[in-house]
Amino acid sequence: MRRRLVVVGNGMAAHRLLERLTDDAPHRWSITVFGAEPRANYNRILLSSVLSGEKSADDVMDTDAAWFMRRGIAFRPGVAIREICRERRVVRDTTGVETPYDHLVLATGSDAIMLPLPGRDLDGVRTFRDLDDVEGLIGESQTRRQAVVIGGGLLGLEAAWGLRRRGLDVTVVHLMGHLMERQLDPMAALYLQRDLESRGIRFALNADTASFQGTDRVEAVRLKDGRRLLADLVVMAVGVRPNVALARGAGLTVRRGIAVDDSMTTADPDISAIGECVEHDGLVYGLVAPAWEQAEVLAARLAGDSAAAYRGSVVGTNLKVAGVAVYSAGDITARDGAEEATCADPDSGVYRKVVLRDGCLAGAVLVGDTADGGWLFDLMRRGERVGHLRESLVFGRAFAEPLREAA
Repeated sequence: MRRRLVVVGNGMAAHRLLERLTDDAPHRWSITVFGAEPRANYNRILLSSVLSGEKSADDVMDTDAAWFMRRGIAFRPGVAIREICRERRVVRDTTGVETPYDHLVLATGSDAIMLPLPGRDLDGVRTFRDLDDVEGLIGESQTRRQAVVIGGGLLGLEAAWGLRRRGLDVTVVHLMGHLMERQLDPMAALYLQRDLESRGIRFALNADTASFQGTDRVEAVRLKDGRRLLADLVVMAVGVRPNVALARGAGLTVRRGIAVDDSMTTADPDISAIGECVEHDGLVYGLVAPAWEQAEVLAARLAGDSAAAYRGSVVGTNLKVAGVAVYSAGDITARDGAEEATCADPDSGVYRKVVLRDGCLAGAVLVGDTADGGWLFDLMRRGERVGHLRESLVFGRAFAEPLREAA
């Protein structure tokens, strides 16, 4: 008799897990999947393309109900889990129905952070996180003219570009001194900002939001320095927080995320967790690539490979921000004796930077031309000693590879 596997969550991590597990061990588990959203899995990375009008909602769907049927998976869309009873090994959903499990996987993802500011409940103050958010913003864009996006990270810039493409005047308000500070150094961010400004997006940096103003609907954003930005639409894109409420309610170990070991197991050996909701070795990644790697490790273990282990992720991020190619990987700041080399061409909008530590490539940032991102990432991941190539690395593979092969 097949053992019972229950998966809570139907995002990109869960989809990768189900795909791998049903390919590698199709008869090992009887699988039930609960998804809080009333639809099958979709690609969150492409939500900005839906907002901008480059793609439709149907274009970003990864699966449909037939996909689950073909793989013998019981799929319950639009049904959230309210409680885990670990002693009886059952989950209780919002309809009150209990579903038993032999093993439970939590892939609950993360939630958009809503700043606790005065006026946040005004009509027209929205988040940008899921397909419902996107459809709501598309509807708003048909009658609104001035949008303020709170947050200059990737999500905020994607929201800004999507709304700009739909004809709105857009201002991005960012607390920090440069955009995408987690992925870019100040110079790389400046190159990106200049390109986005040329496309009609305005920026207020080092700007702290104080409140949202209006009677019934938002009319303006007040900053702590006294500035008042007119807005009939506000998008909150200040980050996400791991969704750990279900795990915490079940008494699992929760820090910033649900604590897991190298096998992706929680404090309960019958419960695993993957994706944006987890914390592994003190890190919460909040990115798709690590979530996929975690899902593949767990799929291997559930298929019978007890040696499969997740050792953490070296993150390389290849993005297109409002049509501008951006690549960032590793440690992008030259600290603790590290060396850096940069190459900048303001006319073409191309900026390149590499960081080396102890003779090995530790980080890289590319803006405008990211063709060498994968090559640099491979050098970084292998830990190859490339200190003698420092000056040529920054000019790219065509310059550095002949010298590397000759060494």
